[in-house]
Amino acid sequence: MRKNFSESQIISILREGESGISINDLVRTHNIAKSTYHKWKAKYGGINVSDATKLKALEQENSKLKRLVADLSLEAIALKDVLSKKW
Repeated sequence: MRKNFSESQIISILREGESGISINDLVRTHNIAKSTYHKWKAKYGGINVSDATKLKALEQENSKLKRLVADLSLEAIALKDVLSKKW
């Protein structure tokens, strides 16, 4: 069964790992894979909860801006196609 962890839960799990608990015990306790722990450590290692929430907000804003640019690019291409045709 897949469980979604919040950023604060992920950071607390990483803090437990930094405190000296072995990774094997940690992943067994929280029922996660070692690869998941290492992915979280690469992404969230060294940040606190407030930084993680800011990171998530920035990622959402970035995806929204990417969609906006893609829409505008498609619109510009469509306009160029229409204007290039000879009537």
